[in-house]
Amino acid sequence: MARFIGKRLAIMLITLVAASFLVFAVSEFTPGSVARKTLGPYANQEQVDILSQRLRSNDPLLIRYTRWLGIILGLEADPLQDKSLGLGFTDPRGARYFGNLGYSTLYKLPVNDVIWDRLSATGLLAGLSFALIVPLSLVVGVASGVRIGSKLDRGLSATSIVLTSIPEFASGVFLTAFFVVLLGWLPGTSPLSTTGGWSVASQMVLPVAVLVLYDFGYVARMIRASVAEVVRRPYVRTATLKGLSRRKVIMRHVLRNAMIAPFTVLLLQVNFLLSGVVVTELVFAYPGFGRMLLEASLFGDISVIEAATLVTLTIAILCQLIGDLGYMVLNPRIRIS
Repeated sequence: MARFIGKRLAIMLITLVAASFLVFAVSEFTPGSVARKTLGPYANQEQVDILSQRLRSNDPLLIRYTRWLGIILGLEADPLQDKSLGLGFTDPRGARYFGNLGYSTLYKLPVNDVIWDRLSATGLLAGLSFALIVPLSLVVGVASGVRIGSKLDRGLSATSIVLTSIPEFASGVFLTAFFVVLLGWLPGTSPLSTTGGWSVASQMVLPVAVLVLYDFGYVARMIRASVAEVVRRPYVRTATLKGLSRRKVIMRHVLRNAMIAPFTVLLLQVNFLLSGVVVTELVFAYPGFGRMLLEASLFGDISVIEAATLVTLTIAILCQLIGDLGYMVLNPRIRIS
């Protein structure tokens, strides 16, 4: 097991380095110099030339990438925090420390102070949504899968397909019109601030509801298909003929084997809920990770874009590792091999 995890971690590290190089290269070769993007459109050419010289922008790409990686690892000081440049970029942690992701020209703050705050907000939204999506999908998927072709199965399947087909912005607008405009029960925005008179809990209801309605149907359909395949297996019929109750057959023999395939689908939802909820965050003015990435992209804040991409890649790779370990736990044949 330790050898397997070590090998996977090594592959993850190589993947992360290769992906980070591609992200850095794309950011470097987008229109406009790095100095111009950092200083903004209103800086004069003399300021841009001075910063370009300090950043050594004429060096080969691989050398610039190595220097950028050295700043992140704390091996080099961040040149943007040099007081002689007069940029006002200051980080309370200093110019050299492990995990230095740079300075955001959009938010006028160190990237660490921006990105982790936004990621924690999205993590709260994702955690609440995931905690509802998993049990709801299991109940609907298993109930449909063990009764293939029944009225219950057709009804639940149709409901799941309809809900999954509705875009997030459409369900967000509908729920807002009903619960905010018509009934006045909930706030229309979710800034995670109580200054408007609404509690944080009430502000989370609509964003969570939109994500659950959009996502649970797809997961439920995957679980339904897997359960329908497993219930036809000979060992399930044998367990039934032995006199085991339907509940015991489902819990002991069907559910564990049926969850092997949907396990990957569930882990993919983690990636989606952390980095793919831009629409929901925009509809409800939620200060989350996806909204931050969109704002940084529109503004051209390359430090935030690069850092957010690295965080997203790390989460995706970790989910893949957890998926491999989960397969080993659920399927003894993989564990033994």
